[in-house]
Amino acid sequence: MKKEEVFNSYKENIMPTYTKIPLVFVKGKGSRLWDIHNNAYLDFFPGWGVGNLGHCHPKVMSAARDQISKLIFIPNNYYHIPQAKLAKELVYWSFPSKAFFCNSGAEANEAAIKFARKFGKGRYEIITFENSFHGRTLGALSATGQKKYQDGFGPLLEGFKTVKFNDIRAVNDAITDKSVAIMLELIQGEGGINVADKDFVLALRKICDEKNLLLIVDEVQTGIGRTGKLFCYQNYGITPDIMTLAKALGAGLPIGCMLVKKDIADTLTAGMHASTFGGGPVVSKAALAVLRAVKKEKLLANAQKMGEYLFLLLKALEDRYDVIKEVRGMGLMAGVELNTEGSPIVEKCLVKGLLINCTHERVLRLMPALNVTKKEIDKAVTILESILGEASQRGHSPERRVKNE
Repeated sequence: MKKEEVFNSYKENIMPTYTKIPLVFVKGKGSRLWDIHNNAYLDFFPGWGVGNLGHCHPKVMSAARDQISKLIFIPNNYYHIPQAKLAKELVYWSFPSKAFFCNSGAEANEAAIKFARKFGKGRYEIITFENSFHGRTLGALSATGQKKYQDGFGPLLEGFKTVKFNDIRAVNDAITDKSVAIMLELIQGEGGINVADKDFVLALRKICDEKNLLLIVDEVQTGIGRTGKLFCYQNYGITPDIMTLAKALGAGLPIGCMLVKKDIADTLTAGMHASTFGGGPVVSKAALAVLRAVKKEKLLANAQKMGEYLFLLLKALEDRYDVIKEVRGMGLMAGVELNTEGSPIVEKCLVKGLLINCTHERVLRLMPALNVTKKEIDKAVTILESILGEASQRGHSPERRVKNE
C-alpha cells in the first residue's frame, strides 16, 4: 500500500480513537525506525515505554519465533513451560509473590482492583492520586486521577478517592473504615513525570501496615528497568503488596502481569478471575527473553549511566533556555516541563527525525531504550536544543543565568 492508501484505509475502516501522526513506519531496529519512504528516525519514546530494549531485539525475536514454531496458544486450564519459567523469574527478581497474567496494563490494574475488593471482605475504597493514569477500562479509568480521560463515561465505578500526590495528610484524611488499598504510580507518566518523594512512599507503606491496607504499585510504565532498577519500587526501600506490570515486559508483544505477595495471593481462587490469552506461550517466552537480556546485557547499569548523562544535558538546557520550566524524572524517564505548549516542539522534532512525546500539554517526555548510546543521546539533545533555542527568548550560556531568577 502507498502512504495515502494507508491513511484512507484508517479513515474509512478504523475508529478514530488515536490522534494520528502522519507517518507510516515499516521497520525498526534498536533506537531507529524507518518509514515507508525509508526515512530514518531516532526513537526516544518507543511506545510509552514498551520498547525498553529498542525495536526488534534479536533475543526477543528469536524466542518468539522458536515458540511460534512449537505452540502458539493453549488455554490457562492447562500448564505450559514458558509461563512457569516467566513467573518463577519475575518472583525471583521482585519479592515473594504469585503472578496473574493478562494482556495489558489496564487489565493488570483491573485485576488489582478486583483483588483488593475480595481481600477487603466488605472494604472496597481505594485511594488514588491526582494526575495518575491507570488505564482506559472502566475500573482502571475510575482509579485514574485525571478528569479529561473520564469525561463522558460516567457513571464511573464507585469506591475511589483521589487525593493530592505527595501529600501524606491528604491520604490520612481520606482513609475510612471502608478503605482497603492505596494505589499509585511512583512516577506519574501520563501525569507529567511527577516523581514520588521517598518519605511520602515510606509513609504510605507504614500506613498500609498499620491499617491493614494493600499498597498497590502501578509499574506499567516504570517497570523492567526504566528507572535504572528492574522495578521502580526498588529505589524506595519498600515492597508493595501488589505490583502491576505490562508495556516493556513483552518488548512489543501484549502481556500484563499482577504480582501479589505470597501470603495473601490465594485470596483469588479458581473461577474468580481469568484472562483467555493471558500469559500465553509466545508472549511468556518473549518476556522471559526480555528479562534475560536486561540482565545479561547489563542494561540496568547502562540505564543508570546513560540516564545520568541525559539529565546532565537536559539540566544544561534548563539553565540555558527560559522556555524550560523544570527537568525531572529518574533513570531513562525524563520530563521537560515547558512554559509553553509542547506539541509544536514535538512536531518540529519529528521534522528533524526525532520522536518524543508531550503529555499534560506542556511536558516533553523522553524515554529512550535502556540500550541507548551516548552518541544517540547527543544527537537527540542536539535536535531538541536547536528547536528550544528557536522557542526561547533567552539563549545565552548557563554561566550568565542567575538560578531561580
